[in-house]
Amino acid sequence: MLKKILIGLAVVAVLLFVGFQVLTSTTKKASPEVKQTYTVGGAKIDLFYCQPSKKGRVIFGGLLPFGEVWRTGANEPTTFETDKGLTVGGKSLPAGKYSIWTIPQKDNWTVIFNKEIPTWGVSLVGKASRNDKEDVLQVVAPVETLPTVQEKLSIDAQNNALTIAWDLTKISVPLQ
Repeated sequence: MLKKILIGLAVVAVLLFVGFQVLTSTTKKASPEVKQTYTVGGAKIDLFYCQPSKKGRVIFGGLLPFGEVWRTGANEPTTFETDKGLTVGGKSLPAGKYSIWTIPQKDNWTVIFNKEIPTWGVSLVGKASRNDKEDVLQVVAPVETLPTVQEKLSIDAQNNALTIAWDLTKISVPLQ
């Protein structure tokens, strides 16, 4: 009897593993990975995120409700790694690797740098998996309206700013 239970558990484990691999593969096709390296003020910045598309949806205030934490991309959390300390939005960010989370609002966003980097950006119930006790830095950035719709999420660290743009929304946080 114990042997049958162990075999059953092994089969369930394999099925769960395969299911997760298929799910991951499918979501990666819909929201491809982007890896970029930038130099800002002598610091090397490595940025990683997965790029969802608008696909005719209402993004901010719809798919992404105002006032709720967003993993800022799709799939795994967006990561930001700097080899030197930076000033982000006027606040000090030590060298290191961070996950980036945001709280979109209609007029401004809170941008959060967090020490913890979970393997996936949301829980099984679809909520952001950020551990707020590991937050290192939070800054508020005003919302800008883009002149045309940007179909895919774009995040970059150029021209001394961390910029996030998608749909008709753009925010920029000064980097030094």
